[in-house]
Amino acid sequence: ILILVFRWKIVFNSFVLLFLFIKLFFTDYSVSAGQFTFSLFDYFLSALLIIIIPAIIIIKRKSFPFLSAGISFTSFTVILLLLGYIFAPLITTSNPEFQKNISITKLLPPFSSVNEIYSLKNRDESGAYFRLKQKVVKNSYDDHVLFADSIKIDSLITYYQKGQLHSLSLSRAFHPEGEYEISQKHFLLGTDEYGRDIFSRLVYGARISITIGVFSVLITFFLGSLLGFFAGFTGGIIDSFLNRISEMFLSFPMIFLIILIISLFGNSIISIIIVLGFSGWMSLFKIVRGEIVILKEKDYFLTAKLLGVSNFNLIFSEMLPVISASVIVNLIFQFGNVILAESALSYLGLGTGGIYPSWGGMIESGQSYIAHAWWMILFPGLALFFTLFMTNSLGNRIKIVFNPRLKK
Repeated sequence: ILILVFRWKIVFNSFVLLFLFIKLFFTDYSVSAGQFTFSLFDYFLSALLIIIIPAIIIIKRKSFPFLSAGISFTSFTVILLLLGYIFAPLITTSNPEFQKNISITKLLPPFSSVNEIYSLKNRDESGAYFRLKQKVVKNSYDDHVLFADSIKIDSLITYYQKGQLHSLSLSRAFHPEGEYEISQKHFLLGTDEYGRDIFSRLVYGARISITIGVFSVLITFFLGSLLGFFAGFTGGIIDSFLNRISEMFLSFPMIFLIILIISLFGNSIISIIIVLGFSGWMSLFKIVRGEIVILKEKDYFLTAKLLGVSNFNLIFSEMLPVISASVIVNLIFQFGNVILAESALSYLGLGTGGIYPSWGGMIESGQSYIAHAWWMILFPGLALFFTLFMTNSLGNRIKIVFNPRLKK
């Protein structure tokens, strides 16, 4: 509801932008599909989901009992993270890497505002599609945007930047209705040393952390569960070999191995996902293997095997339901560990902080300005703290659901 109230214009423009693109694509062959960038798709998908998701919740609310349950701190944090992940282009309309007129915008405290002038050198410089795209899909740099300390409008647009006087012709200022556009640019959580919006970087940093966490956990799940099943079910020399391998990895500090691999092969998102996913399979392997070894000695399992039940049915009907609780809890804790590891790598300059906004990278850059710009390190630190607290709390709650005796 808040997004619809405060960002309705962005939602509307996203649909208009898609319509203009489709129209131009079929009428003007010079407009290629490459111009329909991933950023535009991101905006349109967010605008579409903001209509679809509430409709599904309203229609199917009786089918999901948890929607009527009380909201705890854990569930509230989960909701915030999911909203930030899905609706990031609508929550903040600033590019997280956007920087312009750094002398005006750098190190601004929270709730600051600066004057913004939007202008075009030529009123007919670009068509309706491209003008609207510039207004909706924000780039990391925009030559048509100017920030100023103060503005005076007369026969010219006169503005000051750090005491220096500049002027702009009224004919260069652009607005869809044919008038000049002068507005206020608000920075909810302040700016960093390059004049970038902290709030935008915080929201998009959540996307990076969640994406790396989810895909790394998937790699951990496949490696740990498959090897654990294979070792526990087959036994013998294969079990001993895989067990020694996992113990060897557990005895070695994984952070050194992670730093070594990333230093050798680069710090792209794909490499970080693979490395962090590979570094966490050992604990899940131990859990799955231990559960399988215990299950193999159970009477009902031995009876099912003597009755001629196939190994495939034994695994999916007898083993998976029993070990699923332990696997889910372990993966949730592993998700928090991956987010912490990614932030630590970004803090050391080996994560994605130099390419994409990252909480760890924001904390690292903020420590140099902690005496003058406390907001640079406070807000990403709080985001990381509450996310880790949420994952551990969620893991404990799920553990209690599967084993109510732990609540006593």
